[in-house]
Amino acid sequence: MFTGMDHDIDEVAPVVEPTANYMRRTVCDPHEDMFALRAHGPLIRIGGDAAVQMGADYLWQAMGYDVVRQILGDHENFTTRLRLTASEPISGEGATKPQELVGQISTYDPPEHTRLRRMLTPEFTVRRVRRLEPAIQELIDDRIDAMEAAGPPVDVQTVFADPVGGGALCELLGIPRDDRNQFMRRVRQNVDLSRGYKARAADSAAFNRYLQSLITRQRKDPDEGFLGMLVRDHGDDITDEELKGVCTALLLGGVETVAGMLGFGVLALLDHPDQRRLLFAGREEADRLVNELLRYLSAVQQPTPRMAVKDVVVDGQQIRAGEYVLCSILMANRDEALTPHPNVLDAEREPAPHIGFGHGIHHCIGAAVARTVLRMAYQTLWRRLPGLRLAIPAGQVKLRNAFIDSPDQLPVTW
Repeated sequence: MFTGMDHDIDEVAPVVEPTANYMRRTVCDPHEDMFALRAHGPLIRIGGDAAVQMGADYLWQAMGYDVVRQILGDHENFTTRLRLTASEPISGEGATKPQELVGQISTYDPPEHTRLRRMLTPEFTVRRVRRLEPAIQELIDDRIDAMEAAGPPVDVQTVFADPVGGGALCELLGIPRDDRNQFMRRVRQNVDLSRGYKARAADSAAFNRYLQSLITRQRKDPDEGFLGMLVRDHGDDITDEELKGVCTALLLGGVETVAGMLGFGVLALLDHPDQRRLLFAGREEADRLVNELLRYLSAVQQPTPRMAVKDVVVDGQQIRAGEYVLCSILMANRDEALTPHPNVLDAEREPAPHIGFGHGIHHCIGAAVARTVLRMAYQTLWRRLPGLRLAIPAGQVKLRNAFIDSPDQLPVTW
């Protein structure tokens, strides 16, 4: 397997029409139709709504671990920058970036990506993350206090997972505490696909106005938070539009990812009580459990689509310049090429190099923050509520209609 035109090309893959359950879950697991689709091969061509939405006759869908990891790691042959029109150049002079994507590093290619990531990376060092731990612990304890005050049954997704996911990112960015409830309401409404376009656009506009006012304040009097440090260290080298884009990407991606992982993690750990003891067996064991949950659950099913910038051969299939590839992280992490018995949750196995946070230059920059929040949240939840259990059958748990997978409501008792 490789990306090069000097390799043999297999017979052109037929276009497969996915079912209506394409990319859906059965709670924590991929839908059975996803496994049926992967049976056609690790890299296939698909038609249907996904292709229509991208203005194409078909898309490539990568579902095998080796293929997905290769494509995500190959920024020379694949770009995350979407073209505005089919006639726009794929790269180089004449290629444009929609204004709303400025600063959203997941849509940048080198050298612009390299410049922006170099500015952001120091804010996510282990030392900086540890500085956040007391505030994160206070947030987690506060939300469990709220659960206990409400009394069972309690919706652990709404009362615990969502506020912890949102609050941790607000703490990182330096969002004032008095603003957080309204701020996070705007964020979640903006990604709620069940709401109309006009309503979501209005929330997006309000969200951007708030970010601009926050950035203006930080320019005048930078604090010790993420935005303040960026302004202090880089000044005019990073624009207001880039700062807004960075914040938007972190919030829209990080908040829902952590909230979804907390909800799904509660479900998975309730279903695997033998694994929960690892939360308290030591830091290394707890980190291994979080790592395995990230592989097993993969709340981010698919990252930003990749587009081939030149003709390239992957797994014996020729992908032509301008064609789009969707990469299924969920299915790649459930591939035997990654680990034996991938559909089993087992944190005592040899740690697998999963791609739950992506791979390559677009590997999630906030991965260390997310891992820390997840470990602390799982540990505290079961330390304080050891008798936690579902208040409804697991099969009745509904998922949100949003960009990132998450339980919608998760009633629990204890």
